[in-house]
Amino acid sequence: MRNLSLDSFETILLADACICGTAIDLDANVIYIASEKKSLDGEASVEIYRVDKNASKESAPELFAMITVASSGSSTQLIALEVLTENRTLVAIMRNGDIATASLDDDMPMMEVEGSVDDGFLAAAWSPDDSLLALITGANKLILMTPTFDVISEKALETTEFGEDAPINVGWGSKQTQFHGSLGKAAAQASTAHIAVGCSPDEDNLPRISWRGDGAFFVVSSVTNGGPLPRRVLRVYDHQAILQSTSESVPGLEHTLSWRPSGNLIASTQRFGFEGGGAGRDGRHDLIFFERNGLRHGDFELRPDLGLVPSSGEGSKLKWGYRVKELSWSSDSNVLAIWIERDQSSDLVQLWTTGNYHWYLKQEISASSDMKFSSVKWHPERAHQLILCTSCRIFFRTYAWETVTSLSRPPKDSGSVAVSDGSSILLTPFRKQNVPPPMSSIQLKLLSEPQDLSQFPHSAARVPVHTSLSSYPDVLAVLWEHGFVEVYDLRTRLGPGRGDVMAPIKLGICSINDKNLYCRQILILDSTRSADSHSFIVLVLGSSSESDVVVLVQFDGSQLTEAGTVTMPSRNGRLVRSSGAGLWQSRDGELFRVDIESNTAVPFGRFADYCFTTQYVSVGTTDIAVGLTGSGKLCVCGEDSSHRMLATNTTSFAVASGYLIYTTGAHEAIFAPLDALPTLLVSNESGNTKDIPSDWEKRRVERGSRIVVCVPSSMSLVLQMPRGNLETINPRPLVFEVIRQELNAGEYRDAFFSCRKHRIDLNFLVQHNETAFLEGLDSFIEQIHEVDHLNLFLTNLGRGLHPLTPTAISSISDAIRVKLETKDFTTYINTILTAHVVKDPPDHESALSSLLRLKEPGLIEDAVKYIIFLVDADKLFDTALGMYDFSLVLMVAQHSQKDPREYLPFLRELRAIDNKNYQKYRIDDHLRRHQEALRHLADAGLDYFGEAVQYVERHSLYKAALSIWSNTDRYEDVLDVYGDWLFERREFRQAAAVFVEANRPQKAMVAYEKALEWQELFELALRHSELVNDDDVQAMAYRVQEDLLSKKRFTEAARVILDYTQDVRTAVIALVQGNEFSEAMRIITLRQEPGLIEDVIHPGALQTRAQIEEDLAEMKEQLRKQLSRVRELRIKKVEEPDEFYGVEDTALHNVDVMTDVSMAPTAFTRYTVAPSTIASKSSKRSSRSKRKMERKVGSGRKGTIDEEEYLLRSIGKLVVRFGTTRNEAKKLLPHLLKLTSHHREEGIAMQQEVLELEAELGASVEEIWSTPTEQTGDETQTALYGPPQDSWAARMEEMEKQRRIDPTKRVPRPELDDLGDGKDWKMKLLELN
Repeated sequence: MRNLSLDSFETILLADACICGTAIDLDANVIYIASEKKSLDGEASVEIYRVDKNASKESAPELFAMITVASSGSSTQLIALEVLTENRTLVAIMRNGDIATASLDDDMPMMEVEGSVDDGFLAAAWSPDDSLLALITGANKLILMTPTFDVISEKALETTEFGEDAPINVGWGSKQTQFHGSLGKAAAQASTAHIAVGCSPDEDNLPRISWRGDGAFFVVSSVTNGGPLPRRVLRVYDHQAILQSTSESVPGLEHTLSWRPSGNLIASTQRFGFEGGGAGRDGRHDLIFFERNGLRHGDFELRPDLGLVPSSGEGSKLKWGYRVKELSWSSDSNVLAIWIERDQSSDLVQLWTTGNYHWYLKQEISASSDMKFSSVKWHPERAHQLILCTSCRIFFRTYAWETVTSLSRPPKDSGSVAVSDGSSILLTPFRKQNVPPPMSSIQLKLLSEPQDLSQFPHSAARVPVHTSLSSYPDVLAVLWEHGFVEVYDLRTRLGPGRGDVMAPIKLGICSINDKNLYCRQILILDSTRSADSHSFIVLVLGSSSESDVVVLVQFDGSQLTEAGTVTMPSRNGRLVRSSGAGLWQSRDGELFRVDIESNTAVPFGRFADYCFTTQYVSVGTTDIAVGLTGSGKLCVCGEDSSHRMLATNTTSFAVASGYLIYTTGAHEAIFAPLDALPTLLVSNESGNTKDIPSDWEKRRVERGSRIVVCVPSSMSLVLQMPRGNLETINPRPLVFEVIRQELNAGEYRDAFFSCRKHRIDLNFLVQHNETAFLEGLDSFIEQIHEVDHLNLFLTNLGRGLHPLTPTAISSISDAIRVKLETKDFTTYINTILTAHVVKDPPDHESALSSLLRLKEPGLIEDAVKYIIFLVDADKLFDTALGMYDFSLVLMVAQHSQKDPREYLPFLRELRAIDNKNYQKYRIDDHLRRHQEALRHLADAGLDYFGEAVQYVERHSLYKAALSIWSNTDRYEDVLDVYGDWLFERREFRQAAAVFVEANRPQKAMVAYEKALEWQELFELALRHSELVNDDDVQAMAYRVQEDLLSKKRFTEAARVILDYTQDVRTAVIALVQGNEFSEAMRIITLRQEPGLIEDVIHPGALQTRAQIEEDLAEMKEQLRKQLSRVRELRIKKVEEPDEFYGVEDTALHNVDVMTDVSMAPTAFTRYTVAPSTIASKSSKRSSRSKRKMERKVGSGRKGTIDEEEYLLRSIGKLVVRFGTTRNEAKKLLPHLLKLTSHHREEGIAMQQEVLELEAELGASVEEIWSTPTEQTGDETQTALYGPPQDSWAARMEEMEKQRRIDPTKRVPRPELDDLGDGKDWKMKLLELN
C-alpha cells in the first residue's frame, strides 16, 4: 500500500542538440550524452558530451569525442552507447555496422572503429556485467561477442527448432483434456488452426534484445514470416547463444521487450481487435508476461479507455493514436516503465508497480510542449532513478516509496491510507475496515468533472504526482505535477451505523501553474472545524531552476486561494510530515521551519544524512524530527542541531501512542518510547550521549514486513508483507497505552474488556495504580456489574507473569467482598465466595460460613455447586468437617457427587460419640490436624491420658504435649516420654537434661555417660549417693575412661582415673598415649611413683618417636611422587596443549546422532553431525548421566585436565598434615633430650628428619606456586561477558572454562610458617650434639 513519490528532479540542457542516447560511468559518476545530427550529404555526425555528476553544482556538458558515419534511413544511427568500466572504454554501436571505441582516460580521446559488419546492425545489447555483447545484423544473424569484440557465436536468427528446453508431450494438459464449462465438448474438439497470428499495425519490424539480470540468458524478439501473416516470436538464448526455448504463438504481440532483472518474467505488449491480433474488443491493449520456457504468465490492461492516453484523431499516423515504444524494468525489478509514443501529443512514460497480484499505475511523466522522448532508461545502480532524454534535455527523476496515511490523533484517529492507482485514489480507514489490497473501502475518481480537465494542458499527465492526508478531520489533497490541486473532505464515519464508511465531497480546486514550477509534494497542516466553518492551509512544494518554492494555499471554508510563497535555500528538498508545523528538509539533511506568517524559512535542526521519510513529533515541550534514509538508517534530531542514529537496518517506522515504532531487517518491530528520544540527544559533561537502551519492547514479525499504519484507538498495527497481503497485530505496548488511558479516565469497563480481548493479565487493572483502584472501587463495581466478569477478575488476580502479592490479593478481595455484601448479598453470592477462595491462603471456612446466611434452597444449591466448581470437593468436605458443622458437611457431600457409602458410616460414628472434645479429636485426627487433635484429646479428660501419650509418641508431638500439660501433674510423665524419645534418637545430652527436669536421675546418669558429659555425670552421681555407691562410681570411672580414650581425649581420661579411682599407672599410660609426657612426668612426681618412668615413660617415648618417623617417611614419599607428576604435566601442557586440554565438547552434548563414516578422525570429526542408518544410537543424556558427568569434572583422575589441580590441593593438605606432625615432635623432643642417651640420639635423628622434610616441602611449594602464568582467553571472555546462563550445558561450559584457568590461581599457596608454632619448635641442645 505504498505510493511512488517523486523525490528529486534534475535537468541537463544541451542546446542545439539532438540527443539520442546516454551512458553512465558508475565508477567516476560521469554521464556521457550522445547527440546525432545528419548532414545534407547523407552523413550522420554523432557528438558525445561528458557531464561530471560529482561537482557540487551541475557542470556544463563538454564535448568528449565525435564520430561521423554514413547515414542509412531516417532512424538514428547510434544503437547502443556503453561504458566498459573494466577497461575504461566507451563503446558506440552504429546502425551501419561500425563498432567504435574511445578510451576514457585519454586527455584527447578519439573514437576509433574497432570493426564493422557490412550488413549493419538492427539491435544491440550488453549483458548486465558488460562481459558479453549480443548483436543482430541486417541479415538476421545473431552474433555474440566478448568485450574485446571476439566472436563467440554467430548463427541465423530464424530457425524452426524450439530449443534445448523443448517440452515433452505426455498427453497431459492438451486442449482435448481441459474442462470448457458451458461450451461443452464441442469447444474441446474445435480446431485452432484457423486463428490468424500477426503483428500489430503499429509494428516497427525491428528486433529487440533483453538480458536477464544475472547475465545467464537473453531473449530476442523478432518478426518472422513463417506463416500467412508476419508475427513476433520470442527466443531465449543462454550466455553462449545456444537456443533454449521459443515462445508460444501470441496474436498481436508487439515489438516491446524487457526481461525483469530478477529473472522470473519477460514483459511485452499485445494488441486486440484486428486481423492477426488478440481475440478481444478493438482498442484493448495488454501488457503480457512470459516465462523463460516461452509460456505465458499473466497480463494486465494498460487502461487506454480511462483518458490517460488521448484517442486518435484525424490525420493520425498510428491506428489508435499511440503505441508503446519501449519497456524498461528498474534495477530492483519493482517498477516497470512503459514508454508511450503519442501521435498528436507529447510522449508519455508510465510507471507501474505490482502488489498482491494487482498492477498499479503510480506515476505518469509527460514530455512538455509536445516533445518526444529520445531515450528512457533506468539508472543501473540507483534503483528508482529514471533518466529521460528529449532532443535537447536530459531529465533525472528519482522516486522513492511512501505510505500516505492519516496523522489523526485519538480519539478521532481513522487510520486512513491512500493508495494511488492511475486517476483513482484507493482509500481505506483501517480503524473501521481492514480491507486487503488491491481492494479498498472506497475508490475516489479524480478529475470527475469536465471543468477540471480545462485546467490541464493538452499534454499534461493525468496521474497525480503526490497525495496527502491531514491529521483531523480526514482531508485529502491531490497534486498534479503542473500545479493543479484538488482537495476532498472524506467525511469518515468513526462511530457505529450503516452506510458508507466514507462519503467524500470535493472542497475545492486550485491551479498554481503560473509559477513555472515542477510541483512534486503536497502537505496539509492542522485544520480547524466548527459547526459552520472549516479552514486549513495546504503547502505545495515545487522546484524552480534555482531553488525549491513552497506555495501556501489557504482554504477558508469555501474555496482554495494562494496565500503566498516561501523560497527555500536549495533545490530538491522535501516537506516533513507533521500535524501542525511546516518543515522543509534540504538535500544535505538540514531542516527549516516554514514560517507561514512571515513567509520565511527558519533553521530548525539537521539530520546526519538526507531522509526521504520524515515526521515531526512533539514530545512534551520538546520538538524533534524522526527520519529514515534510503539505506535504512533511522535518525532523530532536535532543534539544537543535535542528532542521533537509532538503528541501521530499519525498513519502516510510525509514530503513535507515545512510541516510535519501527521494523528492522532482523524481522522485528521495536517500540521506542518517545519520552526517551530527547534524552538520547543530550550530551553529558564529557561530550558523550547516553547509550540506546536494549530493553525496548520488541516483537517478532513476518519476514519482510513493513508498517502501513498504526491506529492507536483500535490498538492495531497494520503490516504489509512483501507479496502485498496485510497482517494486523495488536502489540502489547499499544494495548497497554490505551488501557492506561482508560484507567486514568476511570473507564474501567473499557479497560476490562480491552484486557480480556487482548489477553492481558487482569491484575494490570490493579497494578497500574493500586491506590486509585481501591479509591474507585465503587465505580469499578458499578461499571462491571456482571457476576461472571467480577468472578473472572478475581480469579485472575494471582495469575500471569507478574501476579499481585498475597497481601494485595487479600486486601482487594476483601474490599470487593465488603462492597458486594452491602450492595446485594444474594445476587453476588458467587462473587463473594470467589473473593474468599482467591485469597492467599484461601479462606474456605469463611466461604462455607457465607452459605449458612442464605435462606432460599435453590440459591443455596447453586452456591454450593459454584464453590465446588472453584475448590476441590474433597478439600471442601474436609474444611466443612473441620468446622465441626455436620449440616455443612452433608450439604457439600450431597452436591459433590460423593458416594454416601464413603462418608455416611464415618459421620454416624462421629455422631455417636457423646464427648464433644473426643469427637473433635476424631475429626482432627481424620483431617491430620494432629496438634488440634491432641489438644482436644487432652480436653476430653484424664481417662484419655494414656491414649494421648500414645498419640504423642505416634506423631512426635512432644513440644505440643509439653505446652498442653505444663503446670499439671502429668508434666513429668510427658517429660519422661520426651526424654526416652531423645535417647532413642541418640541425642544423649538433650535427653539427660530432660530426665533431670523430669526427676529421673537414673536415666539422666545413663544419658550423661553416653554423651561423655563426665563432669555432670559424676556430679549427679555423688549428689544422689543413695542411688550409687563407691564401687559403682569406680566402675563408672573406668567405663568413661575407656570411652574417652577411644575419642582420643587422653587428658580427660587421665583426669577421670586420678579423681575417682586413684590409679596413677593407668592415668600415666593414658597421658603417654596422647603424647602428653610433660603432664605424665608431673603426675609421677606429684604421686611419688618414680618407677613408672622406666616402666611407662621410656618405652612410650620411643614408641611415639617411631610413629612420627613413620609419618615423616610416608609424607616424604608422597611429596616426591606428586612433585614429579606435576613437573610431567607442566611439560605436557607446553609441548602438547591440544592433547592436554582435549576434553569432550559440551556443544555436542545434545546431538542425537554422530556420524558413522569409516575414516580416520580429524580435528573436525567431533563437530560432524550426520544421520546414520547403520548404527544410529541416541546420545541424549539423561539427568542421571548429566549429574554423573558433573561429578567427574574435578575428580582428578589421572590423565585429565583436572589432575594438576588435584595434585596441588593434595600437596596443600600435606603441608597441613606436616604442621600437625611437627607440633607433635615439638612436644616430644624435650623429653627425648633428658631421658637417656639412647633417647637423646633418637631425638637428634627425629629433629633432623623433620628439618629435612620441612626444607624439601618448602622448596616444592616455592617451585609449584612461583611459576608465572597468563590469563587464558576463556578467563578474559568470562570477565567480559559474565557467567553463562543457568542450564546444564552452561554449567558444564563454565566448569570447562574454570578448568582451563591455571591451577595455581585456583588453589591457594600453603604457608609452612603459619602452621602451629612456626619456626619455634626445635631444641637447640640437640643441634649441638
